[in-house]
Amino acid sequence: MERPRVVIMGAAGRDFHNFNVLYRGKSTYEVVAFTAAQIPNIAGRAYPPSLAGPGYPNGIPIVPERDLPDLVRREGIDLVVLSYSDLPHLEVMHKASIALAAGASFVLPGPRETELRSSKPVVSICAVRTGAGKSPLTRYVSRYLRAHGRRVAIVRHPMPYGDLGAQAVQRFATLADLDRANCTIEEREEYEPHLREGAVVFAGVDYEPILRAAEREADVVLWDGGNNDLPFFAPDLHVVVADPHRAGHELSYHPGEANFRKADVIVVSKTDSAPAEGVREVEESAAWANPKALLLKAGLSLSVADPERLRGRRVLVVEDGPTLTHGGMAFGAAMLVAEAHGAVVVDAQQSAVGSLAGVYREYPHLRRILPAMGYGAAQVRDLEETIRRSAAELVLDGSPVDLSRLVHVPQPIVSVGYNFDDLGGGVAAVLDRFLADHPL
Repeated sequence: MERPRVVIMGAAGRDFHNFNVLYRGKSTYEVVAFTAAQIPNIAGRAYPPSLAGPGYPNGIPIVPERDLPDLVRREGIDLVVLSYSDLPHLEVMHKASIALAAGASFVLPGPRETELRSSKPVVSICAVRTGAGKSPLTRYVSRYLRAHGRRVAIVRHPMPYGDLGAQAVQRFATLADLDRANCTIEEREEYEPHLREGAVVFAGVDYEPILRAAEREADVVLWDGGNNDLPFFAPDLHVVVADPHRAGHELSYHPGEANFRKADVIVVSKTDSAPAEGVREVEESAAWANPKALLLKAGLSLSVADPERLRGRRVLVVEDGPTLTHGGMAFGAAMLVAEAHGAVVVDAQQSAVGSLAGVYREYPHLRRILPAMGYGAAQVRDLEETIRRSAAELVLDGSPVDLSRLVHVPQPIVSVGYNFDDLGGGVAAVLDRFLADHPL
């Protein structure tokens, strides 16, 4: 019998992990290609032989997702495996229909066969959508565990946008480590806040050796999830963040709904800024879909140095890129601060150049604000030129990265800080129980 031929649909992260745990080293399957979506500059490359393993001396090609129907027919593909996140349920079924119409089966791998087991206790922080407030919660949990005497290794969901072979296993302890690894803005947005607090971050491509490296330095492994994806490690405590600014999305996006239904704890974030009806809708969703989960409320405290200097000034608002793009948000922390302190927000779209102008065409819901996109050196230059050309007197930076280290512009850059607010101390109480259940 011929081996089933497989295509893995991905976005340079979950797709590689699924290959590694499901297909690498198994002669019973042949993975013909990965397809690429969401992330620029991935298609046209290859998953290298050093990671692909036996049977793939030339690696595995990565092709644009739009080529999927022809690929399935031309290569006689038997299985199409969806392996990326933050997709509306309707879009998932459109992708399934494309695969089925071309003759292949469509597969959604589950946690039981894709989660790795750790020798150390694992806390996973995941979400129902990109930009729900997961990162501030992860930092809060990291601080709390370390303050209670635990060595914490943070393992971040993959973002390997450079040399995949060189990025197989990465360890970051300082900002200089990020410079040496030529990290993109998107990577820095996730790593920098942890490093500034003295935590160590592991990431990369191959999560079995990444996990083993983290275990050697940790009493607790803290999974810092990406988008709304499921964890790569089997958690002992699974915490999921829901966003009342996008109420209803907890039941309408893949695999966010699976996270929502699987959670031990659901944290409704941003309740200090979200409409009350949005908070109620998320609570009702939790009562219906996951009544066994502990439901907690949290806030997101925003801060900026000398806020009065914003009043009446022309301000260019910069926000976290993925939150605005495939996360679908039309505003972020910096816009809330700008509006609260009377700034005059200039229209960033009017000065957008190059790939940034393309971002506005691809995501027409964006108005005035500038996503901090930087998937490569060329896009960072476009970001810098877009800021330079704007009519702004100040740049209000709501991205987690220190933008002033990456772009050089005439306007002063003012950073917005945001921290998880554990309303009622519910998350602290959960962590106290976790520590009692997993003593040193």
